[in-house]
Amino acid sequence: MSPHSPTDRRVVVTGMAGLSPLGHEWKQVREKLRTGCSGISVRPVFDEYAGIKTRLGGCLDDFETPAHYTRKKIRGMGRCSVLATRATELALADALLLDTDAVRDGRLGLAYGSATGSAPEIIAFGSAFGPAKNAKLVVPLQYTRMMSHTCAANVAQFFGITGRVVPTCSACTSGSQAIGLGYETIRHGYQDLMACGGAEEFHPMFVAVFDRAMGTSTRNDAPTTTPRPFDVDRDGLVVGEGAATLILEEREHARARGVPILAEIVGYATSCDGFELMRPDPAGMQRVMELALSGAGLRPADIGYVNAHATATAIGDAAESRATSNVFGAATPVSSLKGFMGHTLGACGALEAWMTIQMMREGWFAPTLNLDRVDPACQGLDHIQHEPRELHVDRVVSNNFAFGGVNTSLIFGR
Repeated sequence: MSPHSPTDRRVVVTGMAGLSPLGHEWKQVREKLRTGCSGISVRPVFDEYAGIKTRLGGCLDDFETPAHYTRKKIRGMGRCSVLATRATELALADALLLDTDAVRDGRLGLAYGSATGSAPEIIAFGSAFGPAKNAKLVVPLQYTRMMSHTCAANVAQFFGITGRVVPTCSACTSGSQAIGLGYETIRHGYQDLMACGGAEEFHPMFVAVFDRAMGTSTRNDAPTTTPRPFDVDRDGLVVGEGAATLILEEREHARARGVPILAEIVGYATSCDGFELMRPDPAGMQRVMELALSGAGLRPADIGYVNAHATATAIGDAAESRATSNVFGAATPVSSLKGFMGHTLGACGALEAWMTIQMMREGWFAPTLNLDRVDPACQGLDHIQHEPRELHVDRVVSNNFAFGGVNTSLIFGR
């Protein structure tokens, strides 16, 4: 470990990769963000289930498990773990770490999460103890595919990671909490390198949670016009899937390796509303942003862009708008990426961080897709609408909020 105190240890990003409904590499994603191309489509799988009103999803239809992922290596993985592993492999390659000693000698740690494990395995496991009441139907590796830390455990096993492993399982903040915990782990001297991110797979089981709560969009005849974050005509979220991994590194360690530094994490905070499990609290959202700014020694005016969580639910968007306006006013541009790819649950914090850093590096930011008329409850912000905005800024914020009142705010700098 580098012999620095926490105040000396700066944390940078030296590798990134993501798999999203918009594409599996930044070039594809960039093109769709700049041209306003949606990743939402009608999913025929819903025809197999009664009682789900939405027919929409943001999926990785063209993802194939790489040929070098042998059965022995992935037999304990469900789809979400495979996605996490592939995103991590691409990020390690981007950081020039893949197949190096640093991955296996304890220097690299891992923080990774998902909202839950693999849905088909959860269903099969539950069925054995439900109507069947037959434990002989249980396959031992079902558990490693469905357990809450399936992504973290399987990624570590695949690459032989021997540093600390920190699973995050906090619903929609799983990916962002992983990045934040990785940042704190390096800053406080426990690791020099951390692979951090989140993953989620698409399944009607996850969609039903929101659908039964009247929280999903039912614009089934016009899939590319929804979700509509902040829009007066929004009618709910669309569930998506994907994975993203950021490689975090102590700055002097990165300099010694001579690798490009993509961004720096300059602030992070996480907090809990302590309020209601499914109703967001604007005060808690505001508090986490203020904590991140305070910890970084920054003022709201030092932030050039805010990437909003904004899932396109009536209550959530309004609460977040009020909180963000209370902190930043109408002076800081704001947009949400969920209009493009839906709500990727445990992956969203990592995917949105990856895309936000890429946009900051290139000097432009995507609009909130489908935001035509701002809801009066979501006003008081400088919404980026209709087309990308060219902005050269030094610092950006990425916010996420989850069931259970869990809040995160990450600050990235050039």
